[in-house]
Amino acid sequence: MSQFKGQARLPKFAVPKRYDVKLKPDLVACKFGGSVAIDLDIVADTRFIVLNAAELSVNAASASFTQPHSSKVFKPSKVDGFEEDGILVMEFEETLPIGLGVLDIGFEGILNDNMKGFYRSTYEHNGEKKNMAVTQFEPVDARRCFPCWDEPACKATFKITLEDVPSELVALSNMPVSEEKVNGPFKTVSYLETPIMSTYLVAIVVGLFDYVEDHTCDGVKVRVYCQVGKESQGKFALEVAVKTLELYTEYFGVHYPLPKLDMVAIPDFSAGAMENYGLVTYRETALLFDDQHSSASSKQNVTITVAHELAHQWFGNLVTMEWWTDLWLNEGFATWVSYLATESLFPEWKIWTQFLDESTEGLRLDGLEESHPIEVEINHAAEVDEIFDAISYTKGASVIRMLQNYLGAEPFQRSLAAYIKKHAYSNAKTEDLWAALEEGSGEPVNKLMNSWTQQKGYPVVSVEVKDQKLKFEQTQFLSSGSQGNGEWIVPITSCCGSYDVRKSFLLKTKSEVLDIKEFLGCSIAETESGSSCNKNNTVCSWIKINVDQAGFYRVKYDEKLAATLRNAIQNKYLSATDKFGILDDSYSLSMACQLSFASLLTLLAAYKEELDYTVLSNLISISRKLARIAADAVPKLLDLINQFFIGLLQYSAEKLGWQPKPGESHLDAMLRGEILTTLALFGHEPTINEASRRFHAYLDDRNMPLLPPDIRKAAYVAVMQRVTQSNRAGYDSLLRVYRESDQSEERNRVLGSLASCPDPDIILEVLNFLLTSEVRNQDAIFGLAVSSNGRETAWTWLKDNWVQISKTWGSGFLITQFVSAIVSPLASFEKVKEVEEFFKAHPNPAVTRTLKQSIERVQINTKWVQSVQGEKDLPKVLKELPSSKY
Repeated sequence: MSQFKGQARLPKFAVPKRYDVKLKPDLVACKFGGSVAIDLDIVADTRFIVLNAAELSVNAASASFTQPHSSKVFKPSKVDGFEEDGILVMEFEETLPIGLGVLDIGFEGILNDNMKGFYRSTYEHNGEKKNMAVTQFEPVDARRCFPCWDEPACKATFKITLEDVPSELVALSNMPVSEEKVNGPFKTVSYLETPIMSTYLVAIVVGLFDYVEDHTCDGVKVRVYCQVGKESQGKFALEVAVKTLELYTEYFGVHYPLPKLDMVAIPDFSAGAMENYGLVTYRETALLFDDQHSSASSKQNVTITVAHELAHQWFGNLVTMEWWTDLWLNEGFATWVSYLATESLFPEWKIWTQFLDESTEGLRLDGLEESHPIEVEINHAAEVDEIFDAISYTKGASVIRMLQNYLGAEPFQRSLAAYIKKHAYSNAKTEDLWAALEEGSGEPVNKLMNSWTQQKGYPVVSVEVKDQKLKFEQTQFLSSGSQGNGEWIVPITSCCGSYDVRKSFLLKTKSEVLDIKEFLGCSIAETESGSSCNKNNTVCSWIKINVDQAGFYRVKYDEKLAATLRNAIQNKYLSATDKFGILDDSYSLSMACQLSFASLLTLLAAYKEELDYTVLSNLISISRKLARIAADAVPKLLDLINQFFIGLLQYSAEKLGWQPKPGESHLDAMLRGEILTTLALFGHEPTINEASRRFHAYLDDRNMPLLPPDIRKAAYVAVMQRVTQSNRAGYDSLLRVYRESDQSEERNRVLGSLASCPDPDIILEVLNFLLTSEVRNQDAIFGLAVSSNGRETAWTWLKDNWVQISKTWGSGFLITQFVSAIVSPLASFEKVKEVEEFFKAHPNPAVTRTLKQSIERVQINTKWVQSVQGEKDLPKVLKELPSSKY
């Protein structure tokens, strides 16, 4: 039996075709019993059957293998489980006959509270705490519910039956109910057999729910289930789902394959949502929208999340990756398509401009030496959780956007539809997608894209102008400033002084030199001018590379080109996407110590009158990070730097004001909250005073209009800026708001504000509060947004409570978020050593990759701090920059 231990994949001598699963969930005792009959095709001589099972008590006496036309029963002589590999091995005395047969197994399990496998979630009904039973099987946790071949390629059909379900409860699975038998206080519910699908998409939910319902134009029944009394909060997601299903049916050229789609809000849920075939499960904040208490950003989050999960019904469920190496085929595409759908539903949100925030996440992670390729080798089930990250999701989506931009929207869509039709109800690898796109476009997609998916990282393209020639040179970008050795085929796009003419070429080698006039049809002005181009468009004042940030790479301009672009930003010549790109690339180059801190601040000054949401949102994020670096590097200059950042935001803050304006845009509503929050964090007294006034009025009357949902976070953060151990009234008031609210979004808003307090003693209280039963396990991460003053406190707290944290969040991506949130902001080589020594003594395999990335970030922060300390002209530059009026 030991030959099967430690293997990446199950052996291939038995192939599952159909599962008949019967489960008896006990919501009081929090356990379940069950049986499974698996139709198997034995395709090679074997005395073993090896499948997946974990945390199940398997009844060895119940196990048997039979064939349809034989009375012989094969009983295993030995049944053993290898828990660390999540496998169950059955050994038989004789070789099993080739062909079809049925494997029967009985088992029992615990409805755990780890938010994976078959687990329990809690809710309140009429003041009484109740349990519901929920499944979360992706990536490798179907094996925690029933023995199975728990790999994406082992597709089969599933017949699900739930027994002894309390009669008053709703019992859902992937397919519609085929039969329901009520027997007094209990019922048995059977469901139609599913189409062929992977185990990780099987789903069951049993609990007390209300629902709202609608239908698509081709008759698919769509429902949103939520806790009793909250059904009105499901109406927005229902509307989005119906429109999105119709849109995808048209875009992919393939109808949604199931007769119904249920979407369920689950109180305890580790991820944002899960795309189970026909039964999509969500965190409450990702599905429910309350007109009274939800913010504009929440509305957008619900839209994108629903669109993402429904995209999976085609990309992932109908066509499934062959192995987790190609996870990006699921997540990258669902991310990209969700923006396509959102753009169609709400064009006024300018969602493709906002997509750059997603792309930046991928660029940040992929700038680490401890990143990984999009197509990442997975050698054990324990490794899968860690690749549900910004590489699989946002880098994946970004390279798809880059490829679509290169091939054109129409051939890209046509090729996708062909790919889905060809691989429906089957599995695919990355090369299958490239083949479809190559055939549909006539372009060498495979050759072009392999450099982007099979190696980690991305290039920075250095651009230099000399004697009216442009020199392009690519090197691998690393945030550490080190030299990488990657090389890519880079789709370069450019424009000169205007967006009327755009030129492109493929940079296939390390470097290339082009004549500006021949390439762009113009020449670059020798001196800065007040206009973008002369009358004939023959002499232009700026050149922008990577137009609209469509490519997944960074650009480093020489000093002359950088100065002309700074001028173009001030004169409002550039699009929002290009202003975003210049800002983000410059910030990253400064982090890598390739652009001085002073030069970066000088560039930021050009954004003083910026009003675009996405650009300002990134400016805000960058300002906060720069303030942290400054706090470590030049603490004596921090007040001056904060005043500079306050001055940058005052133009937009005064334009927006505190109170929403009738008919204002969705983007303005989101921007107001972000700006006011940041002004409070930078210590802007007028903002903190006004926020405190509104907060105290809100405490007296929760329905008053002075504190609408979009600015509540700003008020909460502002209140926490004045909280100390001896002046804790604001903290206690916020805890009261938390405890009195039944809205997940509002409670998370409070959690996300508490640790912004500058007092380390209060921060320690907040962190300890996260470990209490008052905070759901999934929500604790929101409370880790600690102030600069609290970083050391948070690290000490993590060490002191590591045993409890590991036990509560011990596997899955929540534990990785804990480690990343607390370790990454640290900044000293002494801390690197301390972190390494601690985790060497307290290892957790679930955080191996994340820990290496977090330690690398600490090293990057430390080098950056040292670089800023060496900038002797920084005080002089700061004094010359525009500052706050106040």
